[in-house]
Amino acid sequence: MESELANTISDEAAAAAMKTWRSIALQPDAIARAVRYAIEQPDDVDVNEIVVRPTKAAH
Repeated sequence: MESELANTISDEAAAAAMKTWRSIALQPDAIARAVRYAIEQPDDVDVNEIVVRPTKAAH
């Protein structure tokens, strides 16, 4: 997931790698939608695991 943590990386190689990762990173609202989906299920449905991952490729 994209966050402001990447803005504090001082190592040039790590910063470059993070830039590549951020091109496919999920936005926080995508995680929020997944959580909302899980909690909105009826009482007779048990959601005990959700895997959320980006589906677009790096540019």
